[in-house]
Parts: sequence; structure tokens; C-alpha cells
Amino acid sequence: MALENKLGITDSAELAREEEMRSKKKAIWLFEEGILDTLDAGSLATLKEIHKILFGEIYEFAGEIRKVNLAKGNFRFAPLMYLEAALANIEKMPQSDYDEIIEKYVEMNIAHPFREGNGRSMRIWLDHMLKKEIGKVVDWRLVDKEDYLLAMERSPVKDVEIKVLLKEALTDEVDSREVYMKGIDHSYYYEGYTTYKTNEL
Repeated sequence: MALENKLGITDSAELAREEEMRSKKKAIWLFEEGILDTLDAGSLATLKEIHKILFGEIYEFAGEIRKVNLAKGNFRFAPLMYLEAALANIEKMPQSDYDEIIEKYVEMNIAHPFREGNGRSMRIWLDHMLKKEIGKVVDWRLVDKEDYLLAMERSPVKDVEIKVLLKEALTDEVDSREVYMKGIDHSYYYEGYTTYKTNEL
């Protein structure tokens, strides 16, 4: 079954296609209108605004913190009972250099604040921080999909791998639309969330 959506789509594959098309159009608008330049890099409010813009046509919960527990495979993201505190702590994390920015990104991934669309929103959020703080962004065309997914999976325990992987792909082409758009390529990752009850913790 497809996630409940504003479009009334019940087929998950159809929803994925529609979601990708619409979120990419919104991402282009976000980029071309310079909306990101008006937002505070690294804040939760900015991440929520990015998510709301990308997915507002599709989901009622766009831009809202999730109200369900999420897991992917054997990994459970921050449980609801700790999510608010976790997000407050992440917001306070420093972001003055590359290592600090990636550490903040890793923690936000563990928190996984949204019901759907975390990956795309967070990669834009990450590049926004990198651009503001160190004048670079990730050229996602240079990042192997499988290496990235494995590194992110291991990052809660050891973040060295993801730091090295993304550092090697940094570019100063901060105004390249092609570089920017690769970060939200739906085929770049697989979310595949499941929900679970709090009492299963």
C-alpha cells in the first residue's frame, strides 16, 4: 500500500514516480529562485521548510515532524519519545568546519525527522551548510550509491567513512544546478521505511 497522500494514489510505484517528478520540480524552483539564500543554514526550521517545499503537493505532513516510529532494515531511527530532545540538541551542534557539518548531518539522519523524504531534504540541507560555512558542496555524481548507503548505515557507530567519502567529492561549483540536482535524485537511494509501535522498543 502507498503512503496516504493528497493525490489519492494507492499504488506505491506510481506514488514514487509522482513524488520524484513533483519534488524535483520544486527543488529546481527552490534553487533557481534563490530561496535557500534566505534561510538559516543548519537550522531545523530550514530543514522543515525544504521538506515542506519539496513535498507539500503530495503529503499533508510535509514540513512536519513525524508522529510515528521509523525503522529501515534492522536500524531504528530516534524513537518518538526522544525525537524532540534529539532535534533540539542537533540544532545546537557546531557547524564551523567540514567535520562538524558532517557530524551534524549524521545526527540528523539518525533522528530522521520526517515520515518520508528525509534523504532528499537532508542532502539539500547538508549542501546548504557546506556552501555557507566552507564555500563547497558535494558533487553527488562522484559519490557511489552503494558506498554512500553503507557509510551512512555505519555512521552512527563510526563516521570516518562517510566523512572521507563525501570529502573526496567536494566541489566549489556551488552554483551548478546539475551538481545540486543530483543530490535529490530519487534513484540515488532507497528509503524503504517501516513503522513500529513504541511498545516494541
